[in-house]
Amino acid sequence: MKYSYYPGCTLKNKAKALDAYARASALALGFELEEIKDWQCCGGVYPLGSDEIATKLSSVRALADARDHGQELVTLCSACHHVIKRVNDDIRNVADIRTRANNYMQADVPYTGETKVLHFFEVLRDRVGFDELAKKVVNPLKGKKIGAYYGCLLLRPGEIMAFDDPENPRVMEDFIRALGAEPVVYPYRNECCGGYISLKEKEMATRMTDTIQESASGFGAEMLITACPLCRYNLNMTANGLPVVYFTELLAEALGVKEGIEA
Repeated sequence: MKYSYYPGCTLKNKAKALDAYARASALALGFELEEIKDWQCCGGVYPLGSDEIATKLSSVRALADARDHGQELVTLCSACHHVIKRVNDDIRNVADIRTRANNYMQADVPYTGETKVLHFFEVLRDRVGFDELAKKVVNPLKGKKIGAYYGCLLLRPGEIMAFDDPENPRVMEDFIRALGAEPVVYPYRNECCGGYISLKEKEMATRMTDTIQESASGFGAEMLITACPLCRYNLNMTANGLPVVYFTELLAEALGVKEGIEA
């Protein structure tokens, strides 16, 4: 099974591990991430202006490319997933945005929102299945107490992202169980880490990440996993905090494909 794959900018530099371990794990699980040619940066932030078209076009190009290949579009970075999925929703449901975006694109076949956008977690849950994933594990992560950090971008707005219950998600905990480890549920797992204010309001962002780390460690977590490069950076800046790693690194370790991967 092949999926069109949008890596995004960060996975090509600061977050190479998130990408490399995902590709190797996908092959071990029987599917392939086929990187879209000539993809462009998603912009990193969903453009809130209803009249803003130019910053949506890179997402539309990626979506149209997946459509033309007859494939679903898979993302890994929480920010990229958020932007692309919300732009896709705009194209489907807002006639003015759809018309103006296609006028800019001047494609032979207008894009109208046909592509299904999936996060890698959704592929594991809805396509592979966590029971099947558990069967593929060769190095069970027994004894590890792991806290899932969702952040805000994967879950909200809930009706558009449709990723999991925004108030009480479970996909990452089910993933942790499938790898043989013990998930730790803590109150701040789906609260914002302050990533987008970390430069302007550094002290506020630090307080937010400290609260998340303290919440996780207070409930017994020994480490955190995330799918967001910015969240990982912020949470790792907390003094004496828990280690924070990409979920794909643990996946590759459990599947026995981690060794030898340059990340």
